[in-house]
Amino acid sequence: MNDMRNDSVTVGAATSGALTASRSAGAGLGRALLRAVGLRASEAWQPLVVPAIAVLAFLLMWSAVSARVETTLGRIPGPVAVWQQAGALWADHAAERARAAAFHDRQAQRNAALLARDPHSTVTVIEYTGKPTYVDQIVTSLQTVFTGFVLASLVAIPLGVLCGVSAAMNAAINPFVQIFRPVSPLAWLPIVTLIVSAVYVSPDPMFQKSFITSAITVALCSLWPTVINTAHGVASIDKDLLNVATVLRLTWPTRLVKVIIPASLPLIFTGLRLSLGVGWMVLIAAEMLAQNPGLGKFVWDEFQNGSSDSLGRIMVAVFTIGVIGFLLDRLMLIVHRLVDFGSRR
Repeated sequence: MNDMRNDSVTVGAATSGALTASRSAGAGLGRALLRAVGLRASEAWQPLVVPAIAVLAFLLMWSAVSARVETTLGRIPGPVAVWQQAGALWADHAAERARAAAFHDRQAQRNAALLARDPHSTVTVIEYTGKPTYVDQIVTSLQTVFTGFVLASLVAIPLGVLCGVSAAMNAAINPFVQIFRPVSPLAWLPIVTLIVSAVYVSPDPMFQKSFITSAITVALCSLWPTVINTAHGVASIDKDLLNVATVLRLTWPTRLVKVIIPASLPLIFTGLRLSLGVGWMVLIAAEMLAQNPGLGKFVWDEFQNGSSDSLGRIMVAVFTIGVIGFLLDRLMLIVHRLVDFGSRR
């Protein structure tokens, strides 16, 4: 009986120890799960909370500093004043579009009445010639920068490929790249203006000279990052790929399309992203001096205007330029991921 009691005590103690160990393991597992959930929650919220706190701190600092600085155009506007000017610019755009719609409606009614009286009458359609709004100037700047960017890419990518596949070509072109790459758009603009004025002569031009001047200036300043990155990408292709192309006896066009371009695509798109960013920065200065009706001209006109609202509107343009530049970079990144197989793996 004593042995049986001792065995029962031993079994009970073992069972109690096992239950205690199980509870401890369960508690440890629960704590680990809670820590993992908490860690994942913090990782999920951090990309949202931290930038929101930084933006809020920036706005508070901006409000505090702007209230203490006086300029010749008045006190520096704070976030609320800049937001109000953005709303005013949008209201001006809506009012101008309403005036344009009313103008076209009146013209349509007048032409309909004229044809009703005499079906053989000749009607004329006159375009509305109101001043460009802030939104119109944004559209003009985007058209200009994309035109210049496309022109630059059409020159830079083939040139970079030639430099990458030929050491002699790279040695010949590299001095020009290093000389012209640091040149400011303010230096290019007078030369481009004179050449465009001499060459682009037409009684009915398709594009304004100021638009062409700005686009060419953007192209001249933005093509160099694409040239450099394309040349580096082509030159750094794995030699085994080129050896396989040689073994397969691929023609040069096939080798270029099937091997060289796909293998160097990541660096080509890096150059394109840099070029688009440079072009967007250059555009504002080019539009200021060429008087192309875009964001650069808007900033210059507001500076020359000197009204109490001018500084707020200039700051609206500054934020607009920054946001559009960010969106353009994201757009190039999306296009890169769509066309580059390696980035989707």
